[in-house]
Amino acid sequence: MICISTRGAAPDVPFRTALLAGLAPDGGLYVPSSVPVLPPAVWEALQGASLAGIGTALLAPLLEDEIASSRLHALLAEALDFPVPLVRLDERLSVLELFHGPTFAFKDVGARVLARLLSHFHDPATPPLTVLVATSGDTGGAVAHAFHRVPRTRVVVLYPEGQVSAVQEAQFTTLGDNVTAVSVGGTFDDCQRLAKEAFGRPDLRERAHLTSANSISLGRLLPQMVYFAHLALLAGPDPCPLVSVPSGNFGNLAAGLLARRMGAGIARFEAATTVNDTGPRYLATGRVEPRPSIATLANAMDVGHPSNLERIRWMFADRVEALGRVVSASVHTDADVRSAIRELDERYGYIADPHTAIAYMGARRRLDEGSVERAVFLSTAHPAKFGDVVGPIIGRAVGLPPALAEAVARPRHVVRVPPTLDALLPTLVDAARERL
Repeated sequence: MICISTRGAAPDVPFRTALLAGLAPDGGLYVPSSVPVLPPAVWEALQGASLAGIGTALLAPLLEDEIASSRLHALLAEALDFPVPLVRLDERLSVLELFHGPTFAFKDVGARVLARLLSHFHDPATPPLTVLVATSGDTGGAVAHAFHRVPRTRVVVLYPEGQVSAVQEAQFTTLGDNVTAVSVGGTFDDCQRLAKEAFGRPDLRERAHLTSANSISLGRLLPQMVYFAHLALLAGPDPCPLVSVPSGNFGNLAAGLLARRMGAGIARFEAATTVNDTGPRYLATGRVEPRPSIATLANAMDVGHPSNLERIRWMFADRVEALGRVVSASVHTDADVRSAIRELDERYGYIADPHTAIAYMGARRRLDEGSVERAVFLSTAHPAKFGDVVGPIIGRAVGLPPALAEAVARPRHVVRVPPTLDALLPTLVDAARERL
């Protein structure tokens, strides 16, 4: 696969180079130079296929000159060894549950595949990698677990101090070994900025052997197409009218749009956001106007400058009208989230975390206004990860799965830094020096 930068000022590179680099030299994000459309016969043959089978059908045409199809299938089967069920709430509304992986969040899909892709492509004769990732909540745990104790790989997780849930924090601050958790005195946008600044320094990238596991990484984004294709296949022969996607950094939506471009039967998407509404404002005005992020109950979506909006703009050549024919948007407050969590419990007996609640509201809005007849919303995290929010709303405790309870009980190991690259440098360089 030939990969190009969204900004058009970097050399074309093969997927392996894009995977290891993370960010393009011109500061843009890597995207496939072309996206093939799978013939209807391929989609028909995928009915009832496993996640690994679906993933192989999607990714093999992109990576055929860089990884054998049989190796790709084996890699995907190892990574995607958990269910992704579609739960029907009523005749018009269903929810696709993406939280059945080891860290109980949808980020497990991309992170586990990415870890195996990096292991496949990393030349053992070269120095160990430093995987640098910024997290607003679930990414940190998913990446940390995916790379924990992977030989010759160090993980550095940047997260905003005091702005992730206790359960989320426990998942990446308690592992130790080759995982270093860095608490940044600022917001997620500061963490994301630090990561981009580090990747923007060629000397540092070479010295620390940096690679990315954020959704800026094409190697994490492409595997997310799998569950959108899976959903389209489960929905039946006709295109799914609407998929409501909880949207923060917009990687999830970008993957859905790529899957649709490859032929997945999805008619439209709803980008449901918190009051951090840079994406919805772009759809309304055609202008990208980032703002400082605001802390909300759905902390993984507290992004004022969503990186993957750049990929989506590239996909549609910055034609907002064309994008608007495929994507609508809605903005939801914390009060809306509380109301939605309560409504899902009382109406359907379904317990949802705040991010899932926002996706539900996006779907419910379009159903109630009559613009679609049926809708699916994505559930991106287990409600127990936000039990301190969900429990008081529904009036009862949300039990922790054993793996989460064990993580919460372990001691934390954290490096604290102010939001400057100079303060972060010693940690990055020390991580790179370790021979794992």
